[in-house]
Amino acid sequence: MKIKKVKSSYREVLNIPAQKAAKPKKPNILFRTVLKIASLPDMIFTGFKVKKNGIDRLSKNEPCLYLMNHSSFIDLEIAASVLYPRPFNIVCTADTMIGKNWLMKQLGCIPTKKFIFDMALVRELIYVTKTLKSSVLMYPEACYSFDGTSTVLPESLCKFVKLLGVPVVMIETHGAFLRDPLYNNLQKRKVKVSAEMTYILSPDEIKEKTPEEINEILKDCFSFDNFRYQRENGIRVKEKFRADFLNRTLYCCPHCNSEGKTEGRGTELACKSCGATYELTEYGALLRKDGEAAFDHIPDWYRWERECVRKELESGSYLLDIPVDICILKDTKCLYEVGEGRLIHNADGFELKGCNGELEYSQTPLSSYSLNADYYWYELGDIICIGDHKMLYYCFPKTEGDVVAKTRLATEELYKMCKERVKQ
Repeated sequence: MKIKKVKSSYREVLNIPAQKAAKPKKPNILFRTVLKIASLPDMIFTGFKVKKNGIDRLSKNEPCLYLMNHSSFIDLEIAASVLYPRPFNIVCTADTMIGKNWLMKQLGCIPTKKFIFDMALVRELIYVTKTLKSSVLMYPEACYSFDGTSTVLPESLCKFVKLLGVPVVMIETHGAFLRDPLYNNLQKRKVKVSAEMTYILSPDEIKEKTPEEINEILKDCFSFDNFRYQRENGIRVKEKFRADFLNRTLYCCPHCNSEGKTEGRGTELACKSCGATYELTEYGALLRKDGEAAFDHIPDWYRWERECVRKELESGSYLLDIPVDICILKDTKCLYEVGEGRLIHNADGFELKGCNGELEYSQTPLSSYSLNADYYWYELGDIICIGDHKMLYYCFPKTEGDVVAKTRLATEELYKMCKERVKQ
C-alpha cells in the first residue's frame, strides 16, 4: 500500500490550518460487510481458523474493548472476519487516513498519533462505547513487532480499561507475523494463520481489580514469541527470501560488534566486517555456518542489542547523528515533503533541524515511552517519526547501515532510565 506525497516548503506546511476533528461514526452494516468480503481472499488463502474462549459471556449488543496483538496488515482482515457482524470502531494511526479520510471514517476508524498521550482519543472512545454502543478495536502495542515478540505496552492502559468500564476481549493471532514479518519487505510467505479470542475481564472484575492487577493480566496476554511458537509447532517457512533484510532487526554483529554491517539475503545473515554467517532455517532458528553461534534465536539476539544500547546510554557514548529526508503529516490530504535535515538523538532526547534552517524541533526523553519507527513504511523506506499534537515529522535516514531498530531501543531504554531517576 502506498501513500500520497506532495512536495512543499516548510513555511507553506506551517500555514496549513489545523484539521478539525470529527466525531467518530458507528460503521453501518454495509461497510462492515464490505470489509469482511474484502478480507475473504486472505482468510481463504491462509486457511484461517479462530478459537473462542468464554466469548459467550459477552451479550449480543454489549460494547466491549478488543485488544489485539499487531503483526501485519492481515490483523485488520482477521478482526473484520471474526467480529462480524458486531459493530466496532478501530483506533488507527493518523497516517492511515491520508488520501482516504472519508472511507476510513465510514469504516469506523479513529485516528491518533503513536506514543503521544491523547485525552481527546479517550473521550472519543467513551463516546463510542456509551453513546454509539459500538465496540472498540485497539492495538495497544501501537506498532508492528521487530523481532516477533510483544512490544512495550503503555503504562496508562490499565487506567484506560478502568475508565472505559466495558468487557475486555483479547485477540491473539498465530502465523500472522511468520507470514509477513516487518523486516522482510512485504514478501509474504505461505503460512497458515489463526487467532484465539478470549474474554479476559468483565465490567465487575475491572471494578474489583487494582490498576496493577489489570496491568499484570494485560502483560500476560501480550507475552508471546512468534519464533518460539514456530519452532515448538513445527511451522515450516520454505521461501528462499526468508532472511531478506533481517539486518534491519539484527543490525549488530555479536562476534565483532560492528553495527550496520550485517546483510540479510536469501536464507542467510552475514556480517560484512568479520564474515560471520548464519542461516535462518525453515523452522525459524539461526544456524551458524562457519563457527560457534552466539545466538540461535532471533529475539535473544535482539535482546542482546537492547542490552548493548543500554550500556551505551549509561556510559554516555550513545549518539545518533544522521542526515535525513523530512516529510510532515499535518492533515489527511497527503504527506508533505519539505526537504532535508539532520536528526540527532542522545541522552537529552531528539533534535531535528533542517529545511534551510527554518525547522527546529526537539523532544525530551520523557515525551514518549517508545518510538514510531518502521521498516519499508508505505513502500517508501525505513523511517523514524517524532513529533507532537501539532505535527509529525517522518525522517528517512540517508546514511548507510541500519539505525531504525537501535533508535527505537534507545528511546525505550532512555525513557526507563529517566523514569528511574525521577522515582529516586
